[in-house]
Amino acid sequence: MSEGEARAVASPMRVIGLTGGIASGKSTVAALFDGAGIPVVDADKVAREVVAPGRPAHAAVVQAFGTEILRDDGSIDRPKLGRAVFADASARAKLNAITHPHIRAEIAVRLRNLSRQGTTLAVVDVPLLYETGDPSAYDEVIVVYVDEQTQLERLMARDGLDRVEAERRITAQLPLSQKATLADRVIDNSGTMEQTRAQVREILSIWRARAICGG
Repeated sequence: MSEGEARAVASPMRVIGLTGGIASGKSTVAALFDGAGIPVVDADKVAREVVAPGRPAHAAVVQAFGTEILRDDGSIDRPKLGRAVFADASARAKLNAITHPHIRAEIAVRLRNLSRQGTTLAVVDVPLLYETGDPSAYDEVIVVYVDEQTQLERLMARDGLDRVEAERRITAQLPLSQKATLADRVIDNSGTMEQTRAQVREILSIWRARAICGG
């Protein structure tokens, strides 16, 4: 099922795509929307679930990348797999080709369930929306932006990476400056947490004025 189909099954629910870049603070913004009572479907969490032992994507990933990516309990060692695919564009493409159909199908199921429950607005947190997704499948796309230096410093601090590895991971994605030009809305997360909260509150007030979310 495509993202367009995922959007269609959720109609008339309004679906917002939330994206950004590694270490941009997208998860923080998603948590703010969730705290405001807007359901958030986290594509990263879905991605972890679809490769769990016993799920179809698990066997396919192991077949493609070998048993050396497994932990002792049979689960996929995501940091180890991540190091391999961030260093090799063809490996990333192979992993995406295996996992993304499963991820999209599961997101579609969750959106359909939310719509059936009468939800009028939902956010889908999609890290690689512009790289591998379909922005047109969403009613609106929000990009969480930080400047390049802030992104680099936060990633190094968060994941304990050296500068070379952090830069490799950042350059594996489209630049945030480019994503910002493509988005319907931009949340600048380069400043303080309160500044980010204020931007989220402003978006919520716009949505509420349009009667597409409660609260």
